[in-house]
Amino acid sequence: MKKSAPPRAQMRTHETSHHGFNRNEPYAWLRADNWQEVMRDPTLLDAEIRTYLEAENAYTENEMEDTEELQKALFAELKGRIKEDDSSVPAPDGEYAYATKFVEGGQHPKFVRSKRDGSDPVTLVDGDLEADGKAYFKFGGASHSDDHRYLAWAYDDKGSEYYTLKVRDTTTGQDLEDTIPDTGAGGVWSTDGQYLFYVQVDANHRPSKLFRHKLGTAPSEDVLVYEEQDTSFFVGLGRTQSGRFICVGSGDHETTEVWLIPADEPLAAPTLVAKRETGVEYSVEDNGDRLLILTNAGEAEDFKIISVPLVAQLALPGKSHWVDLIAHKPGRLILSHDVYKDYMVWLERVDGLPRIVVHRFIDGISHSIEFDEEAYSLGIAAGFEYNTTTIRFTYSSMTTPSEVYDYDLATRDRVLRKRQEVPSGHDASEYITRRLMAPSHDGTLVPVSLLYKRSTVLDGSAPCLLYGYGSYGISIPASFSTNALSLVDRGFVYAIAHIRGGKDKGYAWYKNGRREFKKNTFYDFIAASKFLASEGFTAHDRIVAHGGSAGGMLMGACANMAPEAFAAMIAEVPFVDVLTTMLDDTLPLTPIEWPEWGDPIRDKSAYGYIASYSPIDNVEAKDYPAIFALGGLTDPRVTYWEPAKWVATLREKKSNDSLVMLRTNMDAGHGGASGRFDRLKEVALVYAFALKQTGKA
Repeated sequence: MKKSAPPRAQMRTHETSHHGFNRNEPYAWLRADNWQEVMRDPTLLDAEIRTYLEAENAYTENEMEDTEELQKALFAELKGRIKEDDSSVPAPDGEYAYATKFVEGGQHPKFVRSKRDGSDPVTLVDGDLEADGKAYFKFGGASHSDDHRYLAWAYDDKGSEYYTLKVRDTTTGQDLEDTIPDTGAGGVWSTDGQYLFYVQVDANHRPSKLFRHKLGTAPSEDVLVYEEQDTSFFVGLGRTQSGRFICVGSGDHETTEVWLIPADEPLAAPTLVAKRETGVEYSVEDNGDRLLILTNAGEAEDFKIISVPLVAQLALPGKSHWVDLIAHKPGRLILSHDVYKDYMVWLERVDGLPRIVVHRFIDGISHSIEFDEEAYSLGIAAGFEYNTTTIRFTYSSMTTPSEVYDYDLATRDRVLRKRQEVPSGHDASEYITRRLMAPSHDGTLVPVSLLYKRSTVLDGSAPCLLYGYGSYGISIPASFSTNALSLVDRGFVYAIAHIRGGKDKGYAWYKNGRREFKKNTFYDFIAASKFLASEGFTAHDRIVAHGGSAGGMLMGACANMAPEAFAAMIAEVPFVDVLTTMLDDTLPLTPIEWPEWGDPIRDKSAYGYIASYSPIDNVEAKDYPAIFALGGLTDPRVTYWEPAKWVATLREKKSNDSLVMLRTNMDAGHGGASGRFDRLKEVALVYAFALKQTGKA
């Protein structure tokens, strides 16, 4: 098979200057001047840019042509592990229960409703039907009115995350004329079902305005309820578990402010809970005559839960009435809280592992739900009901398929409602999961979760896929992945590095991996690679690193800092042009990102620090591992030109002949292909790359 030469992007002078530092960005022209319009209509992309991206796609296809049969085999495996006619456990709400389901061969979910006992099932939204004829379709979720008559549902048909919100009459199955464009993915109902609240996304993809829509009126008549003036804050919307209040939240990555609207008084003005204070986060639930607030106020770094009289709080916003109910305990990070009539339930993480804690209001007694495996994933589904003693949680580990339990808060009985089926078969006893601690550059121990087959020989000969993220306080759970089995069954060690920048070991784990400490994230990941090699789990010429979005930035930074530590890298929608993006406050996520990375526009030291690790700005004339970058044309989070510029820069500067490829999905955004099977084809492609680069193809 004849290999083609890689595309070469034309270099054009594009000079900028900040704080006395001069830069030239020769590939800046790959950013379309009309990128906002392209997000809404991809056909408007400049012809020259399109030609270049399509040339890159053709090059990637040519380079991966010898893996076509492998990709088909991988896809068949991946698909074979999915129960095609799967459905969620119905969530009860009064006389009804709601669920999502898939049919055999279907790409998209159906949103269904039945009677509480499971009788009289009805499909309210058919994702496959709505997606018919569309190159991209994503169901954005649905919410029903309190009387169950109306359903607000949303969809995105460009991949740009501009959702169209519709209202469906469940008695007729027909949509009303109430069609609202450019929203976030969902709406919140007033108690009477006559008003729908939603957040509008502006031309720069910033959710900044809250509107109230009266059913049966034109969207042009919708009332602006709240507008966020600070461009670094995004507006969010929800409703307390009791249904009593509509919550309007505004915030960035470290600060929040919440306003409440009584759900039964939809025309009332929002009431402030507590004024924003830099570095203070809080979320609100209500219980009778009080509010229960999860917060890090008062130096409660790992969060606490306070109680405050409702009347006093709304009459005098602020923290003057706040009294600790669940005190701050260093090292115990409270992640979320759900409040029911007689109980409060929270999810916390201690020593890197999650657990659920149940607190009974009448006597203040608490108990926890814990598990025995070395590493596992745990989640809570709050459900729709408030006056209940039943909660639902999910559990899995890297060897144990996902399990859904109903748990009785009073009796402490648990009932298994669903166990993830793997149609092609899965024997957990054939696999081993472990939790290791890798020493980083400063002696900090970094958790690393492993999955490998019991028959895998650990003498350094096994290839390894090492996954990492490490930003925004997001922790990567050690959960079950049917996809990973395709590598593990071929002798791979599958590893997750729980690096700083997440909250795996508490809030301090996050703080020590952001802003002026961001390089700890990269050092931790490199340390994980070195530790796995030194302990004989793999070798550096067999390690494939994998990360997406901010994890793609991790890939780029580590490729610059320690290219010898990796055989190859997979960077999906990689945030690799950090400095340029943080200098452009017109881009969708830039202002809200400054607390995470620093503000290089106003802060010279932040500029210098970001410039010292920003992947594109630190590519050098040296040997690099093989790199596969993937982007999405309509991605509003990591714009398509970031991976395009990075690949062009690598080709220009690297000194070896390692393979560097770019694939841009011309019909999708940040999440890649929308259909569940189409997405698996992308997984098969990147796994084929990993297998090829480690000699396993």
